[in-house]
Amino acid sequence: MPSLYLSDILKRNGLDIKRVKLIRHSLNHDLFAKCYLDGFTEEYQKIQKPNFFKNCDYILTFISEPGTSAKFHGCYEVGVSTPAEKHLMKKGFPSPEMFDGKYHYFDLKESSTLSDLKNRLIIDWGKSTMSWHQWATNDKEVLVIQENPKLSFCGFENVFLSYYDLKEIVEDRVLYENWHTALESIYAIYIIVDVSNGKQYVGSAYGEGGLLKRWKCYINTKHGGNVRMIKLINEDPERYKFFQFSILQILPKTVREDDVIKIENLYKKKLQSREFGMNEN
Repeated sequence: MPSLYLSDILKRNGLDIKRVKLIRHSLNHDLFAKCYLDGFTEEYQKIQKPNFFKNCDYILTFISEPGTSAKFHGCYEVGVSTPAEKHLMKKGFPSPEMFDGKYHYFDLKESSTLSDLKNRLIIDWGKSTMSWHQWATNDKEVLVIQENPKLSFCGFENVFLSYYDLKEIVEDRVLYENWHTALESIYAIYIIVDVSNGKQYVGSAYGEGGLLKRWKCYINTKHGGNVRMIKLINEDPERYKFFQFSILQILPKTVREDDVIKIENLYKKKLQSREFGMNEN
């Protein structure tokens, strides 16, 4: 017997399973596949028969996976509807005939409910895959909840973080343990870009705690002790919100500190961050 059902998750989130519909869109359906690839999934499911969402408060949308499995795409709150007429059709929608007035166009607003499980939760729809819409009272086994990609370290070359992304990472070692381990393990040459004007700051991280310790300083102070950044924050206290952090070069902890400084200065020359950026020296 399965240990976890979809209904368990819905009840925990305060949803009445008697008033929640489950929809499984199949990628084997030519029209839906076209809508899915062209970015019209939400538009496609808004067009239904007038009574399709009767007594329904929410729908949970799933996309077909191999076999009878299905991946969670989103939770939508069901609103009012109006006859589906041409003036409601978004430009480029691949099936204009659906807007001939025979169907209704429903106001489906994506809800934040279960948003943390979007594209991660996979259920077994069961043998009746032809029944593409069902009430949530039909139990569906949870097959897997995939790792949240947000929490996974993405590789040094892929790091570019807003101030708030970095703040979340450095303040939560439990959820972001692999980020902490990775950033603590290296010395680095890093760059901060003020995305409001493109100005750059090149810095280096070495010593105990590696890059993580250095970047924590920016979260705690907003400026990291850098002269021009201090002046900038004093003049515009909200400017740190525009800072983006990324890595130019990772360095092993065996490298000498004066060599780290030499490499840092080389990047400052290449990027002219003293002349046109936020580096003072």
